[in-house]
Amino acid sequence: MVVGICIGETSLTEVTFISDKMPRVGEYVTIEYDGKKVLGMIENLIRGNDSLNVDINDFKAIQKISRLEVDDNYIKGKVKILGDVNDNLKLPRTPALPGTEIQLADKKVLDEIFSAKNPIKLGCLVNQSDVDVNIEANPILSRHLAILAMTGAGKSNTVSVLIDQLLGYNVPIFVFDMHGEYKDAEFPNGKVNVIRPKINPHYMNFYEIKKLVNIGANSFIQERYFRKAFDKAKSMLENGENKTNNFLKVMYDILESESNDENSDRRIVDVMNKIEDSMSKYSNLFDKNIGNILSNIKKGYANVLDLSQVDEAVASVLVSHILRNSLQRSKNAAHKGDKKELLDNSVFFILEEAHILAPNRRESDSKRWIQRVAREGRKFGLGLCLVSQSPKTVDHDALSQMNNMIILRLVEPEDQRHVQSASESLSQDLINQLPSLNVGEAIVLGLMSKVPTLVKIDKFKGRRHGDDMDIVSHFKKSFKRDEEEIKRAEMETLDMGYDY
Repeated sequence: MVVGICIGETSLTEVTFISDKMPRVGEYVTIEYDGKKVLGMIENLIRGNDSLNVDINDFKAIQKISRLEVDDNYIKGKVKILGDVNDNLKLPRTPALPGTEIQLADKKVLDEIFSAKNPIKLGCLVNQSDVDVNIEANPILSRHLAILAMTGAGKSNTVSVLIDQLLGYNVPIFVFDMHGEYKDAEFPNGKVNVIRPKINPHYMNFYEIKKLVNIGANSFIQERYFRKAFDKAKSMLENGENKTNNFLKVMYDILESESNDENSDRRIVDVMNKIEDSMSKYSNLFDKNIGNILSNIKKGYANVLDLSQVDEAVASVLVSHILRNSLQRSKNAAHKGDKKELLDNSVFFILEEAHILAPNRRESDSKRWIQRVAREGRKFGLGLCLVSQSPKTVDHDALSQMNNMIILRLVEPEDQRHVQSASESLSQDLINQLPSLNVGEAIVLGLMSKVPTLVKIDKFKGRRHGDDMDIVSHFKKSFKRDEEEIKRAEMETLDMGYDY
């Protein structure tokens, strides 16, 4: 079906067309010229009328012209060139001739475009529900992904669909679950393995503990006393002498015994004070009776670290500890040249509330290790997925390392600008579509997809928490229950012979 004709100057990357019927933004078209069949996407549409142009300022004149019903309306649009269908979607070397017809892409062409070797089915095309959208799994796992949307646009449903599809390949997924949405989830393709937010201090290095206690980089004397207490507490832990789970308390007691010496340095007390301040924050973080937290990861499971009951400081410690250890473990395997071990250690990390864990204008340990994994992880089999409803507050460096994006509805201009600056393939015309997306609709782009795509994300078929609460229904039912309880009490009183 012909949807338009090329007009004006054409280029290798876009053409302008005129049409006598209204196509839809996001539809795929083909342009045949010079022996090529070029695929394109309609990115922009405008309607106009030559008689009712903006230079007419007389309201009555405009009213009279509009009543004449002169058919001077026109439809003009812009097509972004995506590549030659018959040449692996390589961009053509010559532009289309003005006057060339533009046809709606047929289903056979689109089915081929959205086929994949290791498919992840996200949904269907927004404008053609009979065309399934499959993306390639490996680029997601190795080149990272961002899922971005305003609140209520369908972000959590998208994450759930993605997790379920990856579980079909037995990929070990690790979710940093900030709100407890996934700990009780049920996935058709796999199970959930809930991991407690605890760390065995045996697996923490000196610099991690030092950061917790806020010993400054230039506090050399404090660091010396702190290291001495750390080494002694670690030794006690290894020898079974540590009778408490509170590792910081053990260190505090070691320093306290030294501070009782009349010749002791007052700076020992300064270290003790810092440890005491940290104990209130991290007293429930340590557990010497568990193994390395990475050993709890199960292949083919959605491994969920439930962070819903911890504050941001503890969440940051856990994220940095897990990412650091995972990256180091994979580097060790790579150094040994053991490819099987390296692949066995592969993990796909999903970080909910990425704007908290990797803030744009604030430093944190979790942000530093998220940046490290974003830059280096692909070489060592570690994938990263940043999920956020506030893209503008997500660290730009980390976001720019996400070579794939699923962007649902975004209305705020600053969010749009921040995302566009982090993605080379997100054009201004696609950005302009973000506010008009319906719930569950998304722009998908990056290495996982052959072409930018407008997708209607499938509805997750399993079960999870995290949907909006029905507050009105709750209080309606609660009020009704209260009324019934009052009537019941009144009836009981009357039955007992009392009268009002």
